[in-house]
Amino acid sequence: MDRPQNYRFHQGDRILPFSSAEYDDRLSKLRRDMAAAGVDACVFTSMHNVAYYSGFLYCAFGRPYALVVTPSDSVSISAGIDAAQPWRRSHGDNITYTDWERNNYWRSIESVTGTGKTIGFEGDHISVDQKALLEDFLTPKATLNVAPATMRQRMHKSPAELDLIRAGANVADVGGYAIKDAIKEGVREIDVAMAGRDAMELEIAKRFPDSEIRDSWVWFQSGINTDGAHNPVTTRKLERGDILSLNTFPMISGYYTALERTLFVGEVDDASRRIWEANVAAHEYGMSLLVPGAKCSEITHKINDFFAERQLLQYRTFGYGHSFGVLSHYYGREAGLELREDIDTVLEPGMVISMEPMLTIADGEPGAGGYREHDILIINEDGNENITGYPFGPEFNVVG
Repeated sequence: MDRPQNYRFHQGDRILPFSSAEYDDRLSKLRRDMAAAGVDACVFTSMHNVAYYSGFLYCAFGRPYALVVTPSDSVSISAGIDAAQPWRRSHGDNITYTDWERNNYWRSIESVTGTGKTIGFEGDHISVDQKALLEDFLTPKATLNVAPATMRQRMHKSPAELDLIRAGANVADVGGYAIKDAIKEGVREIDVAMAGRDAMELEIAKRFPDSEIRDSWVWFQSGINTDGAHNPVTTRKLERGDILSLNTFPMISGYYTALERTLFVGEVDDASRRIWEANVAAHEYGMSLLVPGAKCSEITHKINDFFAERQLLQYRTFGYGHSFGVLSHYYGREAGLELREDIDTVLEPGMVISMEPMLTIADGEPGAGGYREHDILIINEDGNENITGYPFGPEFNVVG
């Protein structure tokens, strides 16, 4: 039996999140940057860059994947266990590598790049072991970390991306309303979370019938569980007067959007209302600052001053917002576009960023719990477009 190192297995119709022209435009911009930097071929290994430049969102499960881009070719490299699915879901060519011989993955990559070239790699993703294999199999003349350049490209969204992100924000709202309807005393966090997740997946299936339905999720927290933004769902039962944190995260073809809201079950005490209303005011103020020409660090300092004037800054736990696009809780992050003191990126039209101030008051203190609001905004020439629709604040979110 012939046991090849790799082969091409292409069958079925190709279905992509965006048009071929969209991917060609992304690759054209990448190749422009490659030429300027003297890079002959890029070997992308991260889920976010493979998806951004090809449309294919891989599931590693212990096997490596890649996208190789040269001046003339774009080739995804996938494992045999996936059969033709990577080809059906990717722009460009696809090579399947086999398990029959160790490192057929790198032999497949070398069949596209050749040897002795200048190779671009992702310094924020590739492991030490895989980088050593890159050196062994490709024997590059030089290597260059292209992760910062690709991140800068991903920070500026195309019109097609903005349309998908708007749809994602709408789906997040659908999940939010389903969660609100499910909130009642005695109901478990997990039951409420499932209602939101199911509503979002059904909405994605309706809006994007040809997409892969995967990875959408909800974090719904109550009481002491609201103290952290990323605390997992539990089986805790809701009690009257509980503070709640609603977090819906629809995933559409690798693109993450989010809705996050503070709520209370049945009633809210005066101390909690004071903290909640202060955080809502900071949220509204912060959104007003998201305009072209504003610097991330300066926005951060202004919101810090807002909280400090109200003796609340000590309760802030993390930054005030981040970029959106090809992103998930287990891959991707455009770290150059975050609202933190150490980020000096200037906002430009076409960027997408959240405003999400959070205050955490320790258990046992008046107003104990975590308060967070979250909207997604598109920066445009005139200021911003808020694409989140679910209301925030006490008027709408004392429920159950």
